[in-house]
Formats: sequence, C-alpha cells, structure tokens
Amino acid sequence: MRALVVYESMFGNTEAVARAVADGLSEMHDVDLREVSQAPAAVIAPVDLIVVGGPTHAFSLSRPATRASAREQGGTHGNNELGIREWLGQMQRGSHSELVAVFDTRIDKARRLPGSAAAKAAKLASHLGYAPAGRHSFYVTDTSGPLLPGELERARAWGAQLAGELSDRARGQAAV
Repeated sequence: MRALVVYESMFGNTEAVARAVADGLSEMHDVDLREVSQAPAAVIAPVDLIVVGGPTHAFSLSRPATRASAREQGGTHGNNELGIREWLGQMQRGSHSELVAVFDTRIDKARRLPGSAAAKAAKLASHLGYAPAGRHSFYVTDTSGPLLPGELERARAWGAQLAGELSDRARGQAAV
C-alpha cells in the first residue's frame, strides 16, 4: 500500500508534522513525502491515501498574500505563489486514489476559533471526489512556532492510526 504526504510550510513547523505523520504511516506502508511545490499535479501512480497538510492562515488555507506576510515575519520555507489551496485547485482526481486525510497547524491560542486550513482542504478534496480519511490539527505556540510539546508524537501516532485504518480497509475489501 502507498501513501502520498503533501505539505506546505512557511516556518518549518508544518513540515516537521508532515515528516512525523509520514514516519507513522511508513511503519506499514510505502510513503512519498513531498513539499507542495514538488507534488504531482495529478496523482496517477497507485496511491491508496493522500495526506495533505498546511498552516492555518486567516482561519483557512494560505493565500499568496498571507504567505508573503509570513515571509515578512521571518518565514523561510515554501514560496509565495504555490500552496495547498492552489495545488488542490489544479489537481485532477487520480485514477487510483480515493482517500484524503488532512491536517493543519494552528496557534494554540486560537483553538476555539472557527476555520482551519484542514477544514478548507477537506472541503476542496471532497469537491474533487475524494473520500475523507481523517482530519487533525496540531498546535504551535505562536505564528513562527515552535510546536507545543508532544505534537510530533501526536502526529506520528496519527500517521500510524491512518496506516492501520488503511490496512483494515484493504483487508475488508479483499474479503469481499
């Protein structure tokens, strides 16, 4: 079984979470980890699960203006033009993929505020016809981070949980 993990990161926190999720998934599956600018426009290779993650900017997925603002605040990762929003917006549904799990990083102080990058990514993936496989938020202390203690362990555990659910699903389909 194969998984593709695609992430967008401006300060490195979302990248760290993506790597931890990929580590958890890799215990049971082959994983291809890609920064969004290196991700395929169309997923045509056999992929059983796509995991998409990005930072929450202005209660949603980033936009070129919010990425530029992150750069002004010291962000050194990613680029201003291409983020998860744009990648999902131009993505074609792959013939072998069907499940998408999404995650975001958010400021801990904003836990109770509505809107998140993961919610928007899930909505965009749903419009492409992908079935939801899970949604999760991971928390940073401030705009540039760092991640709260224990978040990378939670990300690794979530990746392992997704791997187990994917394996269970495959076993269930094989039994039919």
